[in-house]
Amino acid sequence: MDGRRQLGEFLQTRRSRLRPEDVGLTTHGDRRRVPGLRREELAQLAGVSSSYYARLEQGYSLNASAAVLDAIAGALGLDEAERRHLHNLAGARRPSPRRPAPERLTPAVRQLVAALTDVPVVVLGRRSDVLAWNRTGHALYAGHLDPGEPDPKARANMAKLVFTDEHTRELYPDWPAKARDVVGNLRLAAGQHPGDPLLASLIGELSMRSPEFATLWSDHRVRACDVGVYAMHHPVVGAMTVTQQTLHTEQGQRVVVATAEPGSASAHALLLLARGTTTTDTEQSIRVTRN
Repeated sequence: MDGRRQLGEFLQTRRSRLRPEDVGLTTHGDRRRVPGLRREELAQLAGVSSSYYARLEQGYSLNASAAVLDAIAGALGLDEAERRHLHNLAGARRPSPRRPAPERLTPAVRQLVAALTDVPVVVLGRRSDVLAWNRTGHALYAGHLDPGEPDPKARANMAKLVFTDEHTRELYPDWPAKARDVVGNLRLAAGQHPGDPLLASLIGELSMRSPEFATLWSDHRVRACDVGVYAMHHPVVGAMTVTQQTLHTEQGQRVVVATAEPGSASAHALLLLARGTTTTDTEQSIRVTRN
């Protein structure tokens, strides 16, 4: 992934969504060749020169100051997640030729996952690879898959499941909303790790295999989905509404915990799912994909 190209495309898509009247500019009825604001109009709103902003959008001026980036973010009306993404893209260096180190769980994260036996938990790496899940988490999200695939190259990946797995698609009645959230998180990861070849490979694969993913990816939507409420239809326990909350580790991994409103039918469904996922081997209460 090219950080320069990502920066330019992100700025272009956000600029194209703003109309002059949205930001108090008068057009005097002139014909506009492009949708949204012109570069010089955005530069005027941000208080920077038109030539400087043009270079930034074309990828020729990385490492802009934080003050300039904040001014551009304000002119574009970016939310907090988009603002962070802009800073990440503008500070991107040339991709490193070194292969990223394997992602591993710390003892503390292992303990957390193992302790939450009746609550669905899944640990995701920066590319949405499943690094671990407890037995209830596996039953909720991917009961049709081998819970402990020994080959890291073949382990479950949540982004792939959402876009290419029919079972996962049927879990979410409002699948488009879930798909948008997945892509929004991947966009954040791409901005944080522009030199990760495995992440670039994942995005390329999904773009080839799923036209829906390709369309959403081209939109450059950024979304930090730390809390999401989703309707789900599980093949074993039926319909329910769950809240998926994400905890972030120091290693950049995401611990996703699924809960439901106490005393609700959804909470009862999750309890039934937890009770139904028994195992004779207590060591398998946490299923870890080893690198």
